[in-house]
Amino acid sequence: MRASTLLTLGVIAGGALVGAVDVAPSLRMAAMALDATDASAGKPGVVPSAELSGVGALGRVEPASRVRRIAPPATVTMNRVDHLLVEEGDDVVAGQLLAEFADAAQKHAAVEQADAAIAEAQTELARVRAGGRPDDVDAQRERIASLRIQEIMAQTDAKRADTLVPTGAGARAVAERADAAANRAAADLREAEARMASLANPRPEDIAVAEAKVRSAQAASARARTELALSQIFAPISGKILKIYARPGDFAGSEGLLDLADLDHLDVVADIYETDLPRVHLGADADVIIPGTTIRYPARVREIGWLVKRALQAGTDPAAAVDGRTVEVRLALGVAGASDLRQRINAQVHVAIKP
Repeated sequence: MRASTLLTLGVIAGGALVGAVDVAPSLRMAAMALDATDASAGKPGVVPSAELSGVGALGRVEPASRVRRIAPPATVTMNRVDHLLVEEGDDVVAGQLLAEFADAAQKHAAVEQADAAIAEAQTELARVRAGGRPDDVDAQRERIASLRIQEIMAQTDAKRADTLVPTGAGARAVAERADAAANRAAADLREAEARMASLANPRPEDIAVAEAKVRSAQAASARARTELALSQIFAPISGKILKIYARPGDFAGSEGLLDLADLDHLDVVADIYETDLPRVHLGADADVIIPGTTIRYPARVREIGWLVKRALQAGTDPAAAVDGRTVEVRLALGVAGASDLRQRINAQVHVAIKP
């Protein structure tokens, strides 16, 4: 009799221990299966099935755009904040300048210098394409006329000197100097005519060189602007500044510069057990419950994650850990929920996904 009593007490104790470990999922499943049980009550042959029950889980409030941690690029050597142009709670638009680092002023000057070089190269190109000014063309034309007369006179002197050499009336040296003067006059005339041609019609190679200088100046300007952009922080999306981690004079460290999010559309990210996932489908209705209140907000499953992650959850035994495998499921909050929970980002909520 005593042995039987001890055996019975052992079975009861063992059942109590098992029930203590599994009580949380049992309550969760029971609570979610309540509607299905009520619907099937009183109907002969209808047995509540796990497939008809909903799924409960913990979740957190998160913007649909995710919270963006804005930080300087890893390649930036100077990450000390010089100008901060926003404050927490400010609304910003995509592309808006949020902050500048300490070396931005130096890079602004480099951009201005590069732009000036572009202007100089473009002016030179325009001058080359246009050829000479009218005054230069007129002056060159007069010079050509003068050189042509000088050439004729030099050739006449050279012929006269050559004629006098055989008769003995002229020296050979004089004739040779006259020939050299004639050749020099002819060369000066050809040079002036070539200059006149370049003034009237610029050479293609001169234009090509001037165009190359413009492209080089433009490339230098683009590089200077790229370097400047590395010292500036722009908003990647439109949204609200949630948190600022570095202010003027501070170094933007591992925490980054600030957090930014679009709060117009909020999600609840629920961690659904892998075993419950087959009963969750896109478009399913759900309720989001705020802990400690009776407030419920409608939501709808809009995205089911692709990765199964492992999470260690504490059980009833503080020395033990239960290995849970969950999948992130995103539920879109309605207008009322998104409006009320705008200032509760990352808040923990309870999620009840209906079957």
